[in-house]
Amino acid sequence: MTASSTRRTTAVRSRLAAVGAIAVAGALLLTGCGDQTEKDKDSGSASTNSAPLADKLPQDIRSKGKIRVGSDIAYAPVEYKDSSGKIVGLDPDLAAALGKQLGVTFEFQNGTFDALLTGLRSDRYDIAMSAMTDNKNRQEGVDPDTGKKVGEGVDFVDYLTAGVSIYTRKGDTKGITTWDDLCGKKLAVQRGTTSEDLAKQQAKKCPGGKKMAIEAFDDNQQAQTRLRSGGADAVSADFPVAAYAVKTSGGGKDFEIVGDQVEAAPYGIAVSKKETQLRDALQAAMNAIIQNGEYKSILEKWGAQDGAVKESVINGGK
Repeated sequence: MTASSTRRTTAVRSRLAAVGAIAVAGALLLTGCGDQTEKDKDSGSASTNSAPLADKLPQDIRSKGKIRVGSDIAYAPVEYKDSSGKIVGLDPDLAAALGKQLGVTFEFQNGTFDALLTGLRSDRYDIAMSAMTDNKNRQEGVDPDTGKKVGEGVDFVDYLTAGVSIYTRKGDTKGITTWDDLCGKKLAVQRGTTSEDLAKQQAKKCPGGKKMAIEAFDDNQQAQTRLRSGGADAVSADFPVAAYAVKTSGGGKDFEIVGDQVEAAPYGIAVSKKETQLRDALQAAMNAIIQNGEYKSILEKWGAQDGAVKESVINGGK
């Protein structure tokens, strides 16, 4: 999920494709993140014998034949569970394509978003891949609220560009079209995301008598439920997620996006700074699928083609 410590002054026009282009079979059936582990055996790959980039991986990863992926699997259409309980979405599809290049399986494990980097530091995961925005705070292990260093930081393998949107109940926008309009309103967000960072920044700007209330949840589904019930005036989330919610919730009758995207920034796969060989292998695999066309096909499948990058870079976030 997008995260940033500096808000842009000019809204970024919607970068991703029209919501109608999102091709997802079945209804929106999401589950809470929790701490339990969920594994998708279908996000695997070819064996190392036929994988062109297998020799770029660290030997311990090659020996295990898998990469453990920390992910908040309740963030459709980026990663979520379909009606059969299978983990699907943009990130799992990209991971499967990377797996074919590297000769390993990407094993997705479910966790709350704000704990993914902690899980990476504690070696619970090899990588974190969860619509996570690459920015300097995360690269350097700095808390965006206090400005203090709280960890060693991570490296990112960038693979997509996305911004942040606000959505409300359909036909009940409360006059909200910009972040300034949230003063005097209640906003629901997912904890640990850019939306929460932006909300905190905006709250400090609100004039006296128009205090902005912020309610943070473990996952975006909980924020949506709060909005749907009337407990909040709006929700903020990454544009792909906001667009998917607007398209699918209540058959398209529950929500509407208001205003423009802000904070367009890269999504990245987070890797420990100590695992430079793994990081570089992932970058090589990402660039391989960009070049062979698989990347484009996957983004088009999930309506994300307008966020495509021409090349995967390391730590491109600002």
